[in-house]
Amino acid sequence: MADHTDQGSVAADPDDGRVRPRTHAVPQEAAREELAHRLEQVARVTLRPMASPMPIGFIGLAGATLPLAALNLGLIAPAEGKTIALIMLAFVFPLQATSSVFGILTRDGITATAMGILAGTWATVGLVMLTSPPGSTSDALGLLLLVSGVAMMWPAMGAWLGKLVPATVLSVASLRFLSSGAYQLTSSVTWERITGWIGVALGGLALYAALAALLENVSKKTVLPMGRRQRGRLAVEGGFTDQVVDLTHEPGVRNQL
Repeated sequence: MADHTDQGSVAADPDDGRVRPRTHAVPQEAAREELAHRLEQVARVTLRPMASPMPIGFIGLAGATLPLAALNLGLIAPAEGKTIALIMLAFVFPLQATSSVFGILTRDGITATAMGILAGTWATVGLVMLTSPPGSTSDALGLLLLVSGVAMMWPAMGAWLGKLVPATVLSVASLRFLSSGAYQLTSSVTWERITGWIGVALGGLALYAALAALLENVSKKTVLPMGRRQRGRLAVEGGFTDQVVDLTHEPGVRNQL
């Protein structure tokens, strides 16, 4: 009589042809080491080291919010609105759009999403200011700002899981868009002043985050606190295997988004 072997209990190793017991509950660390060992045999993926796009994105954010805050607080005359609009289009939009594109290329969906929302919103604000009478408000722009404020909450929530300083910046940016939307819809001086002070706080936070990210990028270690934890800390302190072990699940490698 033929000897029936449980096909689920053994497996052939393609490296040496030996039959080994199949383990159904492989420890996570062992699975990661096994994947790292076989990765080169399965596929070859070329990775290109890049500089972090966060510093230019945060500098662009500061360049947008501080002039607008000065306008909201009455420190700049309404007649300067068109000049601020040109700043939005010529300085802010290119920096944040670039940061969004390179956020995608560096596999950082949070940075890419946040900077994309910021770039589109500030460009729209600039165009509206450029084509509207000085000091005027717009209900349509107010609705867009409310949408942008809500949308900014999503990358902010993701950032809270890994990097606390960027998460704080994105959360305050969300709050600034919401208050600015309220001002556009109501033309209330109170909301305008609130928006201005939030803008000042946001500008300071954005400049700090830009400096911290730039020093971290140059020094290859944390110099100023960024509030990294969990995967955010692993991204800086982990080894090469930690960075590529889940590569098969990345967009551009997997066969569906």
